[in-house]
Amino acid sequence: MRNPHDIIIKPVITERSTMDSMDGKYTFVVDRKATKIEVRQAVEKLFNVRVLKVNTQNVSGKMKRVNMHTGKTADWKKAIVTIDLDPQETTYLVEGGKEQKTSRKYKNSIEEFGFGI
Repeated sequence: MRNPHDIIIKPVITERSTMDSMDGKYTFVVDRKATKIEVRQAVEKLFNVRVLKVNTQNVSGKMKRVNMHTGKTADWKKAIVTIDLDPQETTYLVEGGKEQKTSRKYKNSIEEFGFGI
């Protein structure tokens, strides 16, 4: 597995992404070659949250013009990650018919991105 900091480049801070964060949806700029599974594993490892869903989108760069010269900004990939806002303990059966609960405690929000922004 690649380094999670190589997969997730930076968060996208817009009005819409800020509104979506209240619903547990966080938006990140990710590596263009990253898959949904890699994004899920990176977010779970970096922020200690449980990811429910990952939506990705390839964003085309914009055409820019300076005097007579035209150019294009870089293409990039966006990932919208939905996290579990109500993590619950799961119960499973062990030998002897006894029930055991998982002791995993997940966060239910991503307060600090840790990217130095």
